Amino acid sequence: MSNLKLSNHSVDEKISVLAKQVDDAAFHARAIMQLSEQGYPLSLAEAYHVQDQSLGRRLARGEQQVGIKMGFTSRAKMIQMGVDDMIWGPLTDEMFIEEGGEVALDKFIHPRVEPEIAFLLKKPLSGNVTLAEVMAAVEAVAPALEVIDSRYNNFKFSLEDVVADNCSSSGFTIGAWQQAGLDLSNLGMVMEFDGKAVQIGSSAAILGNPYRSLAAAARVAGEAGKVLPAGSIVLAGAATAAQALTPGVHVKLHCEKLGVAEFSVV
Repeated sequence: MSNLKLSNHSVDEKISVLAKQVDDAAFHARAIMQLSEQGYPLSLAEAYHVQDQSLGRRLARGEQQVGIKMGFTSRAKMIQMGVDDMIWGPLTDEMFIEEGGEVALDKFIHPRVEPEIAFLLKKPLSGNVTLAEVMAAVEAVAPALEVIDSRYNNFKFSLEDVVADNCSSSGFTIGAWQQAGLDLSNLGMVMEFDGKAVQIGSSAAILGNPYRSLAAAARVAGEAGKVLPAGSIVLAGAATAAQALTPGVHVKLHCEKLGVAEFSVV
């Protein structure tokens, strides 16, 4: 798309055009130019509007939203990106990878995988809530793996670009659900490729305690006028750096107290 064509649109039309671009890029696994380089600088609020409209296109195709993922949940990542708050994006049933199952590499452009903690809600959450309220709303917790895959060339983007692009979220798998109430503040986490450790970290990297990320998820949902309904899955954020996926690799996360989550790439 040329800058001239984009500049001729109203703000609403621009958001619609950009949402179609992002959605088409994800649907066809084809990289595009950063939106911020296409002649129209997005505000963060506008980037979330692009994300919403892109999600709307997916829902119209029959996908169902099942939860959200949190991003920038480490202080180091916030500093790197020059932000002071987390970002978030929706998860849909189409993104789900069966635990222990297989996923095709050609579904993605340049995918990476991160180890995470997942929450399953038994009560709705929205707005400012205490950690006690957050913990009382959790049905179960589990180890999880998130596949991230920027739709932009060379995995390069601005803050607004990545928000518009569903915060790079592209797939996720969840291990066996475990009882709620466990201390999640410092669980050892090891992600393996074909049995070899490639990332080692701790759940403490997720805001010091993954429950704080869940509280932040409720807050940002409330600020957006949304509610995380009962039954929602929330991915709390990455515990380590992401690792690039390669053909044929078997990915397995070992998480202290919670067990494993795994899938294979075909």
